[in-house]
Amino acid sequence: MRPPVEVCVLILSLLAPGVLYAMNNIPALQEPLPILGMGMVVLGLVLIVLLIIVPNKMKVDPLFYVFAELSFTCMLGLTNALEQDGFISGFMGFYLKMGEPHLSTAYAVMMSYWEGIVHLVLFLTIIHRMFKGKSYRSLALLWAGSSIAHQIVHIPGVVIGKYGSNIRPAFWRNAPFFLVPFWAASLLFSRPREIPVIPADKISAEQKKGLLSRPADLILSILSLGAMAFCVFRGFVVLDCPLDTCFTYIYQYEPYLKDPVGFSRVMMLVYLFYALPLLTVFTYGLKTPGCTWMLDWTIFFAGAMAQTQWCHIGASLHSRTPFTYRVPADKWWPVVTLNVLLAAVPALLALRCHTNPTYFMKPVPEGQTNNGKKKN
Repeated sequence: MRPPVEVCVLILSLLAPGVLYAMNNIPALQEPLPILGMGMVVLGLVLIVLLIIVPNKMKVDPLFYVFAELSFTCMLGLTNALEQDGFISGFMGFYLKMGEPHLSTAYAVMMSYWEGIVHLVLFLTIIHRMFKGKSYRSLALLWAGSSIAHQIVHIPGVVIGKYGSNIRPAFWRNAPFFLVPFWAASLLFSRPREIPVIPADKISAEQKKGLLSRPADLILSILSLGAMAFCVFRGFVVLDCPLDTCFTYIYQYEPYLKDPVGFSRVMMLVYLFYALPLLTVFTYGLKTPGCTWMLDWTIFFAGAMAQTQWCHIGASLHSRTPFTYRVPADKWWPVVTLNVLLAAVPALLALRCHTNPTYFMKPVPEGQTNNGKKKN
């Protein structure tokens, strides 16, 4: 009897550390160009195996191959994180020296943990639901947000940071990993969402309520405004704003923002130019009925903010970050609390939209019940 596809993908992914170990012990494969070439060959072989394990004549969503390939790379990331934190050894030495030296930084370690645990669990869950005929669109959007945020901080951070002068050919393997999440997100957003059909009278009654009559939405709006202010403030901080408040914050609260590695600086600018506008439109969506786009974009944004804040918080406390750039011990609680809240607000927004979507629905004909399903 053939095992479930997600089990086959997991077994295939577990071979990744073996590939690293073999390359770490074969000198001929430890030069910059052979490293890039072997990476492409291995990913090609993984794709061939995936084509073999999928049952014949089964119609498969092309996103399956994306998620399965990336499951393999997730294990590569987890191997890196475990080696940098001293749990294992003998896998990544050659790659850090001749491939991507920046992967030894605290930010990259936290990024690797996120990939190797959160993304891998998401991929296996999505693949399981995919082959069971269940909906996986929301989970895939969560991954898309997380992966896009990962790439738009990771790649520019390497280029403009202190490792920008030491970019080797293996770094360019990130190009397809940068493009694929955007393609996957466009595919997912173009697909119809499955939402419960809610009676028109219930929708009408909910949408007549003002913001003051919806305390949960009022609190979320206030929290969103606070998150917006925090994004603006830290954007000014990394842009070297001369205000005393900015100077005090970067030196006494979050010195990690001036880490020459560069990831934190890029992240704050991403927040300023991307997260800030999204939080603005979400605040609008909380006070304007019928914004069905909130259901998709809040979950996408929640994934993005969870990934970036995990990396930022972890890196600012990690032992691989030089002591002068870590959060001072006496400022630990306020800094961590503010950063956790910044990750929590988008998650709470997404949770609110998906647990009670009535306010965001467009009116539907009378007589339909909550038991029905409607493609929107």
